Amino acid sequence: MDNCAATPVIFDLDGTLVDSEPLYWEAARHVLAAHGAGEFTWEEHARFIGISTVETMEALRREYGLDAPAEQLVAEKDRAYLRLAARSARVFPAMLSLVERLHTAGHPLAVASGSSKKAVGAVLGATGLDALLPVRVSAEEVARGKPEPDVFLEAARLVGAVPACCVVVEDAAPGVEAARRAGMRCVAVPYVRPEKGDEGFAAAGLLFAGGQEEFDAGRAYEWITRGAGTGRGGFPDGAH
Repeated sequence: MDNCAATPVIFDLDGTLVDSEPLYWEAARHVLAAHGAGEFTWEEHARFIGISTVETMEALRREYGLDAPAEQLVAEKDRAYLRLAARSARVFPAMLSLVERLHTAGHPLAVASGSSKKAVGAVLGATGLDALLPVRVSAEEVARGKPEPDVFLEAARLVGAVPACCVVVEDAAPGVEAARRAGMRCVAVPYVRPEKGDEGFAAAGLLFAGGQEEFDAGRAYEWITRGAGTGRGGFPDGAH
């Protein structure tokens, strides 16, 4: 079924819809400390923004020389994260406005996340987004994580849409690249602001370089629904 008449929109979750990156950082710090690893700084965590939990913990296991299998570390991080998210998960207000507007207008909506299936469900439930975003795909349900396109292609399949008809909303460069590989247009709202000359977000059709502080739900809605042109421009003006 071709849903181009009502553009399907696929949202990343962490850092895009929900300000969950500090919670994931704290969860990773907890797990690493429990296994005797050294201090895990925000700068070290920022390297993994946009990368799946499984791939992140596999990398940290190697870097810190941990004996525990990656599967155990992922499970421990998920448990720590779920405890934090249950009381602290916060939706970005402007993103909620965009989701509500798209939902009211009848656009097929989905979430495609690098988090576990349990974490995605818990966060959507805790924030009330589950009522607006019933279709979701986690990294556990596809063969490859971002920057490969698998989660976005599966989300398109679940909403019954041709990939080229879909728009992705992302906060991280690997997700923008995954959208490009999936053949989808992309709105980028960087969680970590790109430096001038950074090509990580070059494939985004509409870039709010200043992140959530400069994100304009109305402008994003118009760009998504008009489906033509690009919104890129030079740094450092923010929304282009």
